[in-house]
Amino acid sequence: MKRLIRLTFALTAMASIAAFTPPRPPGCAPDNAGLKLPAGFCATLFADSLGAPRHMVVAPNGDVIAAIRTSGNPPVSGAVVILRDANGDGRADSRTRFGSFNASEVQLLGNALYVGDTTTVVRYRLAPGAMEPAGPPDTIVSGLPAERGHVAKTFVIYRGQLYVNQGSKTNVCQAKDRAKEEKGIDPCPELSERAGIWRYSAEKKGQKLKDGEHFATGIRNAVAMAIDPRSNELYVMQHGRDQLGDWGALFSAEKSAETPAEELLHVTKGADFGWPYCYYDPELKRKVLAPEYGGDGKTVGRCQGKQSNVGVFPGHWAPDGLMFYKGSGIPAHYRQGAFVVFHGSWNRAPLPQQGFKVVYQPMSNGRAAGAFETFVDGFVGADGKPTELGGRPMGLAEGPKGELYLSDDSRGRIWRIQYVGK
Repeated sequence: MKRLIRLTFALTAMASIAAFTPPRPPGCAPDNAGLKLPAGFCATLFADSLGAPRHMVVAPNGDVIAAIRTSGNPPVSGAVVILRDANGDGRADSRTRFGSFNASEVQLLGNALYVGDTTTVVRYRLAPGAMEPAGPPDTIVSGLPAERGHVAKTFVIYRGQLYVNQGSKTNVCQAKDRAKEEKGIDPCPELSERAGIWRYSAEKKGQKLKDGEHFATGIRNAVAMAIDPRSNELYVMQHGRDQLGDWGALFSAEKSAETPAEELLHVTKGADFGWPYCYYDPELKRKVLAPEYGGDGKTVGRCQGKQSNVGVFPGHWAPDGLMFYKGSGIPAHYRQGAFVVFHGSWNRAPLPQQGFKVVYQPMSNGRAAGAFETFVDGFVGADGKPTELGGRPMGLAEGPKGELYLSDDSRGRIWRIQYVGK
């Protein structure tokens, strides 16, 4: 009888040990809130029901400040939202919302908060620890072009200068945008005000479009922008052109789905990256002449001498976020390259829609070094169809303790990601 009792006790203890799950560190959801992450990382859903959060910046006290785009039908006006996790559990427990913007960008410069709308960049005074600005904003730049496509005005601030993406209004500068086998306008009139990077003063109020310096051209749309802290140089991710398949005699649907590559660009003053005349073919590993301008899918022509990229990624993945990590809260491996957030494709048929992830691209001497690595996944399956998690990743920001914040502008969410070790 005693032997039976001892055996029963031992089996019960073993079952209890097997069933025991070590507690997750603070701020770690049991299932990483749906995200697939590398070993040693965990996540929690920091905030939801935000509308359409785009890019973010994190204040020194840990408050997350997000640009909210106008979204919905009927549309709900965009704004700026400040989120605070006062009790440190990895979830925002208070929030404030202010302004009326179709916003995609926010940046902090000391006690100044800069916000990018579709036509303006404004500056609020935001005292340390405050959750709302002290008074109305100053208008830094206004009158930026916002007709038709690619209207989001994203930017970076460096040494008192504001570098602004002014994306193209068309796919490839056709008179009838996206019309099948429509020739491109030559020369392209958009290039005088769009499809490039303009530089303005970050301090001077009341600037207009004409006051900006045309810093670089031939960039179709660069929603993702960042300064590399190692070199203090500007890098952007270009959205490649669409619809090569409209020229059916030259390109198969499968070729159009994979081409052109999405490109990481090192942007220097005076650089011309070739849009709309050129695109980058990842199979040929070079820029070639667009069919709208007489190209046949192989000819380089006038693209000879155009500035090339420093990294390439699969076609139509839609890069919307770019970040160089500055802290020490994650393994050193992730401090020598760039994180890229891919919003996901819509035009890769007949192949599955893909993207919808965050990748890490190792770099050396300012260029991609080896293959990129998937860092955050789980939004779509291998078949390109949304998973239960769903959504579209958008922006990535670094917090003061080395944590990361990832936004989803499709389902209104922000995750907090941290490294907790193996």
